[in-house]
Amino acid sequence: MTEAAEDLISPEAQPTAAAQPDLLPAAATAMSIIAALSVSHLLNDTIQALIPAIYPVLKESYGLSFSQIGLITFAFQMSSSLLQPVVGSFTDKRPQPFSLAVGMTITLVGLLLLAWAHSFGQIVGSAALVGAGSAIFHPEASRLAHLAAGGRHGFAQSLFQVGGNFGSSLGPLLAAWIIVPRGQGSIGYFSVIALAAIVLLISIGRWYREQMRLGHTKRKTKTFAGLNLSRGRTILAMTVLLLLVVSKYFYLISLTNYYTFYLIHKFGVSVQASQIYLFIFLFAVAAGTYAGGPLGDRFGRKAIIWVSILGVAPFSLLLPHVGLAMTVVLSICAGLILASAFSAILVFAQELAPGRVGMVAGLFFGFAFGVSGVASAALGELADRTSIEFVFQVCAYLPLIGLLTALLPSDRRSVPSPRTP
Repeated sequence: MTEAAEDLISPEAQPTAAAQPDLLPAAATAMSIIAALSVSHLLNDTIQALIPAIYPVLKESYGLSFSQIGLITFAFQMSSSLLQPVVGSFTDKRPQPFSLAVGMTITLVGLLLLAWAHSFGQIVGSAALVGAGSAIFHPEASRLAHLAAGGRHGFAQSLFQVGGNFGSSLGPLLAAWIIVPRGQGSIGYFSVIALAAIVLLISIGRWYREQMRLGHTKRKTKTFAGLNLSRGRTILAMTVLLLLVVSKYFYLISLTNYYTFYLIHKFGVSVQASQIYLFIFLFAVAAGTYAGGPLGDRFGRKAIIWVSILGVAPFSLLLPHVGLAMTVVLSICAGLILASAFSAILVFAQELAPGRVGMVAGLFFGFAFGVSGVASAALGELADRTSIEFVFQVCAYLPLIGLLTALLPSDRRSVPSPRTP
């Protein structure tokens, strides 16, 4: 594990329940802030989703191989992956109210450079810059959602996540409508989205600065006491959660990045039609996201993780062997079920390391981005050496890693009583 991971699982580093900081009392969930964070997540991830959505355009324009497509994602994901734990750890100790707006500004610059890129190297560099902006956004926004949750942490994370997943689903649709017919330069039109996000994030930053001034960030509550496990059991649980992230994101990236190529190659659909099918899949992911957090608050994170990862296996195993209509149906079912996993995993991990909310968010978001980058590069290389159909046959078995959920401890004792929004 990394030094940051060792720090967050150290018993000495974990404050007691009485010392756990929370932004607002449990009865005062800041719904307007969580909703604003969800909207900003939608805008941020809409921009991010444009990168894989335009892969067919870039592949045709520059004659790229699947390996080069994978390297673009690798650069985008790894720049975000390496920075997110650092950002999360830093803001845990030194909160920066306007860091979200700064991160979105970096994303805006990367987006404009991507629109004007004229070589493979420039495309890779632009994608890496968009990833750096996301490295600032995700851990800090997730931490703010946690702090504004008022004890309803699963609900807050799901509402935050659902905005991002809806944004991810819009990327392919907007690419099909705007970028495919107009070309790479039309990516610049989406700078309007980034500018709108900057304005919204400045407003959120003002609210957070006021909470800091009032001393709410130092208020002590018992709404997030943690699981209080031994060091050994905490390490085991963290390791299992990280392996579950590997399972989820390797399979998710096979669909997100290579679903369009799979449909084009196997069923002969057009580029625009493939983008519509990708939008349908990602919309299903977004629609399924919200359920994981509230259900985790009510029934426990472990139960939701069981269902959300292992439950995908019947659909993933059948998908490579059916026709176009059933492929779309099975991908929708897989997306709906898989979507709830990350919120449950993230809140479970935060319960393992109370007091390290930003660091945990940065570690898991960063790890998810890193896994996605490695997966994209590895699967692209595998597709070049074999076929895109073989990639989907191999990835079909990944949800079986969900069996490791049996090694997780029970989390029922730290789940707060459900409240009506």
